Amino acid sequence: METVEPVEPGVDGDARLAAAMASVPVADGAEVSVAVLDPDSGEGASYGTGAFDTASIVKVDILAALLLQAQDAGRSLTASEKSYASAMIENSDNDSASALWRTIGTAEGLDAANERFGLTDTEGGRGPLWGLTRTTAADQVTLLRQVFVADGSALSAASRAYVRGLMEHIADGQGWGVSAAADAAAGTDGSAWALKNGWLRRSTTGLWVVNSVGWVASGGHGYLVAVVSRGSGTQAEGISLTEAAARAAVSVLADGAS
Repeated sequence: METVEPVEPGVDGDARLAAAMASVPVADGAEVSVAVLDPDSGEGASYGTGAFDTASIVKVDILAALLLQAQDAGRSLTASEKSYASAMIENSDNDSASALWRTIGTAEGLDAANERFGLTDTEGGRGPLWGLTRTTAADQVTLLRQVFVADGSALSAASRAYVRGLMEHIADGQGWGVSAAADAAAGTDGSAWALKNGWLRRSTTGLWVVNSVGWVASGGHGYLVAVVSRGSGTQAEGISLTEAAARAAVSVLADGAS
């Protein structure tokens, strides 16, 4: 791999991220897009274009939409909704996601919530196919901001805390992805990250969609990170790609953080 020359300070974040991504190995036919935001400074960067299938990262969006609808109705989530929500986020249970997808009104409900969240390039999957919702890395960071940042969020403090709490307790074996960009010394128990991953082998091509979104702590700062990818030959290859992209994205902002 060709060595990439350091980018001088002052060059915009997107250019610095593009330089960092030049050293991330991407298999032939695979594609990746990544976005990162330091919510404290407002500095951010993005790399890659186009919309990607969400697979299970849409489950965060489904839960956010459910909570927004509950807020509008002045009610709390029911016991069954809470049970579905925890299984959907912590264990990535698909039946629970399908149940809440129907509760929010499928794509129509998701799209209405996303308009209020400020997502401009996300479109809910047709019929029951929530996993084929289309999104961008930048839109996913916008959604993460709704969950992790109070300022400007349509979600209440209680709603935000509820989503974050579930994303901090992902089942064993599912804590990969953007967590790779967190401080290694903090361990892998969720204390340095909160995330949701998505993975899907497309039947039409046999290739993998592998995505990861969440919050990570690095160098005393918190960062919102979204990585979406497609075209990996195996799930393991897709995981390696998302983790490398997440590390590159965080390093770009962390290098300039005080």
